[in-house]
Amino acid sequence: MSSFSITDHSHRRYNPLTGEWVLVSPHRTKRPWQGKTEAPPPVKRPSYDPSCYLCPGNTRAGGEQNPSYGSTYVFTNDFSALLPDTPDEEYRDGLLLAKGEKGICRVVCFSPDHSLTLPDMDLDSIVQVIELWRREYAELGSLPQINHVQIFENKGDVMGCSNPHPHGQIWAQESLPNEVAKKDRNQSAYFEKHGVTLLSDYLKQELEAGVRIVQQNEHMVALVPFWAVWPFEAMILPRRAMAHIGQLSPDEVAAYAAILKSLTTAYDRLFGVSFPYSAGIHQSPTDGQAHPEWHWHMSFYPPLLRSALVKKFMVGYEMFGEAQRDITAEGAAGRLREMGERG
Repeated sequence: MSSFSITDHSHRRYNPLTGEWVLVSPHRTKRPWQGKTEAPPPVKRPSYDPSCYLCPGNTRAGGEQNPSYGSTYVFTNDFSALLPDTPDEEYRDGLLLAKGEKGICRVVCFSPDHSLTLPDMDLDSIVQVIELWRREYAELGSLPQINHVQIFENKGDVMGCSNPHPHGQIWAQESLPNEVAKKDRNQSAYFEKHGVTLLSDYLKQELEAGVRIVQQNEHMVALVPFWAVWPFEAMILPRRAMAHIGQLSPDEVAAYAAILKSLTTAYDRLFGVSFPYSAGIHQSPTDGQAHPEWHWHMSFYPPLLRSALVKKFMVGYEMFGEAQRDITAEGAAGRLREMGERG
């Protein structure tokens, strides 16, 4: 019997942020990019679309008119999933329990140019997006009924994005969502035991190993987490431990913009297509506490598996058992690193 190898043998990897496991089966396909890959022809969008609800000056689906904005633009979602005036009441019936949840949902237009995505935007424009995220986190987080601010982007039709205009969303609410609550518990426990953030120690280990690092600069690192679930999942995290993006220095904001552009450009090069993904920033609760245990990070969950036309589906075993992947995190990181090295 050969000795165990995470390169060759099926195994489970532990995610210390969530306390969950992922099944890895590298023997099924060690080189997922071998063979022909077919990409659909690129779609050239106009800089302005008169039928787009998010373009400057256009009327949105809810009837409101956008201003003729020239950079970033944010507004309250016309069809919000969370509302600020929800009653503070509970529903109880035996084992059945429901609670009213207050919140605010906003839409963030990254650019007035309908044709752009983040990798197409210049660095100054991406800095403007980050600065808007920082302002919204501070403003929404200061409201008494808001304890969590979730910044995210769904890019591409395959991720359920209903409008191709470059935009993301912000949902702010009373409660900590499930994924954030898991990370809050585990980061708190680690900090209490070790006196440093979990991701500080994790990043140190990853930088020493090098095999899962995709890109890095003076202040930021992009890597494929050891416990990644999605085929080309990636994480951006700051070298300096900070609870939230409001603590970024000007130099760190610039470095964040640079690595955000670099990583999303590598994604687009991977299969020669505007790469779909869901991306989100996890940062500390906005409950008025300092939260030194938190180390903010931005995760990317792209669904493409072997080509622009082959998608990873979470079905069967993954719905009833646990997450599973064939491509190792090390292999995925190497492929993304190669895309970034093209310059």
